Amino acid sequence: MSKPSAAKRHRQSLKRRQINRGWRKKLHTTEKSLLDRLGEGKAQEAVAELREISRLLTRAATRKVIHKKKSSRKIGRLSKRLAKSAAKST
Repeated sequence: MSKPSAAKRHRQSLKRRQINRGWRKKLHTTEKSLLDRLGEGKAQEAVAELREISRLLTRAATRKVIHKKKSSRKIGRLSKRLAKSAAKST
């Protein structure tokens, strides 16, 4: 039989894992949506999506779901793609 503190810690880790998986799924779908908008050439909608994904990435980094440098790297790369796409469309 494991100690009660170990059992509690295990329950907490399982709960935290589910929460983190939800965050990662949300990040992935939002990023994919942004890339779809860029592919379609819808710059205005892509700007709104970029604002949303950058907000989510920052919050995920704050909550330590992902590393903060990964968050800033993704924001930078997506911003760069949006700028490149906007310059190509005009």
